Amino acid sequence: MSDIQPVSHALGVLSEILRREKSRGKTHLAIAEASEKTLTEMPVNFMIAAQNSQAGAVSVSSAPEKTADVQRNEEWARKELNAIFKEVKTCEVCRSLGTLRDSVVFATGNPMADLMFVGEAPGAEEEKERKPFVGPAGQKLTQIIKAMGLSREEVYISNIVKFRPKKGDGRFQGSSNRKPDSTEMEACIRFIRKEIEVVAPKVIVALGATAAEGLLERGGAISSLREQRHEFAGVPVFVTYHPSFLLRQESEPNAEKARASKRKVWEDMLKVMEHIGMPVSEKQRGFFS
Repeated sequence: MSDIQPVSHALGVLSEILRREKSRGKTHLAIAEASEKTLTEMPVNFMIAAQNSQAGAVSVSSAPEKTADVQRNEEWARKELNAIFKEVKTCEVCRSLGTLRDSVVFATGNPMADLMFVGEAPGAEEEKERKPFVGPAGQKLTQIIKAMGLSREEVYISNIVKFRPKKGDGRFQGSSNRKPDSTEMEACIRFIRKEIEVVAPKVIVALGATAAEGLLERGGAISSLREQRHEFAGVPVFVTYHPSFLLRQESEPNAEKARASKRKVWEDMLKVMEHIGMPVSEKQRGFFS
């Protein structure tokens, strides 16, 4: 990452803190002496970072054109994603909300994947394993990925919110989960944006209405969102039902209703496969027909 990014990140954090406190009706904000010193020194640090960035730009421009391609490999991607992970661990905005638990659940899969799945937030199983989508819903997602002719290791899987949302103060939460709210997603959205910049997938699949709302900054029924074209950070976004929704449907006595929901998800996956340019067999097209 460039020298200027830590400064830009600090400004972004400050902006989010001020916006959140203003929405809560506060007109003044107390800060620690160390934070005041950092803010005072920021203009000078920003100038130095900008100068370093310009010097680096001159160096890159004189290098062969293929340098950028050489740098963009799996080793580079993992290094960049690890840097984002470290940012998540020290996210002051996330911690200051007081509504998220402590354990970070980041991402898993191929850092150079063409296909990226984005959920809303980790649950109890994910918090325990420190990996997204490893519980019952994760197992259902694995089945969907396998039906596409892929493995979890070939795709990239992440969540908008990187911490399990608390219920109450979290002390007696147990295995109970809840969806993240808009404030929690707003605090974490910059991380998924950075992940997308690094992975550079051809397609993003938003799993469920909450994930779609977090990425697209708009609500709506899944039935409507599925039929529309979306984009996030310049990447096409396909919206489909969350795997947990399919599990709830399976637990109901109406088997045909559950089958209809599965058919809709599979239709979405066929569109994704076609967009990426993956081969689709007659057997795959015939699922649920």
